[in-house]
Amino acid sequence: MSNTIHLKFNDPAPDLTLLDGNGKPLQLSSLWKKHVLVLAFTRHFGCPQCKEMVDQLIDAHHSLTGRGLRLAIISHASAESAKAFCDQRAPDAICLADPDRSAYRAYGLYRGSFWQTILSPHIWTSNRRLAREKGFKPEVPPPGQDAYQMSGTFVIGTDGRIRLPYYYEDIADHPPVDLLLHGVMGADWKRPFDAKPLV
Repeated sequence: MSNTIHLKFNDPAPDLTLLDGNGKPLQLSSLWKKHVLVLAFTRHFGCPQCKEMVDQLIDAHHSLTGRGLRLAIISHASAESAKAFCDQRAPDAICLADPDRSAYRAYGLYRGSFWQTILSPHIWTSNRRLAREKGFKPEVPPPGQDAYQMSGTFVIGTDGRIRLPYYYEDIADHPPVDLLLHGVMGADWKRPFDAKPLV
């Protein structure tokens, strides 16, 4: 979308209250106050690429926690559906529900184009690979979820500022786990960025 506003490096992370798997409110800042937060937004639960992304994050969970990172996965499903999905695929992660997509909008994640969500050759290649390797096939989104919703991943420092904003070019474009673990050119996610702005 041409009018979409993306968050940038060192921007303050939007602090919203979402629902945990039990339907109880949880404020995002409570997650990043003590640990660097990896905040991963999913597309919908029938999306092969989303399943792959979640599986990769969970496979790397011990490495993430070993580097002082905390993982939270956000979906635009109900709290009950989010809990069922995470109990199956991501039992070690914090799973949050954002059924009205307020966090998606605050983080600049809107509905993608037909090309970004369905038509791109990158997606078709990914679909074939995931069907062959994992048995994942595209499914109709569960009720209340949107096939055109875009995903994104953000690393947020303990100062509440964005260390890494990762916006997908298309739905198959999730970030390498190594980038989340080691940053850009070995950046330390824990270190505040205190450079003075250029005049």
